[in-house]
Amino acid sequence: MHRTAQARRRPVLVLVLLATALAGCSARPTPPAPGLAADGVPESRPGRAIGYLADDAIPDSAALLPPPPAGEAAGLDQARMRAALALRDTPRFAQAAVDADLDFPQAAPLFACALGVEIDVAHTPATWRLLRRTLADAARSTRTAKDLYKRPRPFLSNKAPTCTPEDEADLAHSGSYPSGHTAIGTLWSLVLASAAPERGDTLLARGRAFGESRVVCNVHWTTDVIEGQFMGAATFARLQSEPAYLADLDAARRELAAARAAGRVPARDCAAEAAALAMPAAAG
Repeated sequence: MHRTAQARRRPVLVLVLLATALAGCSARPTPPAPGLAADGVPESRPGRAIGYLADDAIPDSAALLPPPPAGEAAGLDQARMRAALALRDTPRFAQAAVDADLDFPQAAPLFACALGVEIDVAHTPATWRLLRRTLADAARSTRTAKDLYKRPRPFLSNKAPTCTPEDEADLAHSGSYPSGHTAIGTLWSLVLASAAPERGDTLLARGRAFGESRVVCNVHWTTDVIEGQFMGAATFARLQSEPAYLADLDAARRELAAARAAGRVPARDCAAEAAALAMPAAAG
């Protein structure tokens, strides 16, 4: 009787063990769910912020932008590039390298001089959050046109150095049109001008110079910058109906006013930055 019951249980036990083994072989690691970073910004993975806009709300650059100019129509690009190459080894070229770094925390104070207030996660968390999340939105807005047109970058044809040689291998395989950095800088200037309208003209001028830095850096053509400005503005328009963005913008207005009242001035050398940006630009 004991041996019969044991024999009956054995097939069941074998099936359980087999099913467990197969499950172990076929299991795939579950990707981590999006979460909040230490700075309170939602991330899809460490260091990659999630923007405010849903996929279907991102402006489609492939549908909005004309093809990049070619042949004689590209004369403006060539002329501006020749002017930009003359700025190598000048303070303006060095500023273009500073403007190229969009990693946080070093990217946070790029517009601090124009804003007149230092930006950091401890004292201006809503403004910090606005910059990180809108960066993601603006960057996504340029991707479809980049993938469609695959325009080669200027340093590939003129063979001159860029302001970020460490990035050249990646940039060589990334479409030049439109400029993603310019879309981000334009959007940041518009967002910050909304949060601090009393600094609006200065912030918008800084956004323009931010785009010009990409031509000075020898990584974008002038028409890349022009259409990057358009995509930054298009993204800004879409953000106006996003509740999370509007809530952060309202919080940023209050905290920037408080920071200004407390005398939290930019930590960087704003006079040196202004002097560098005042040099003749290539993409006016």
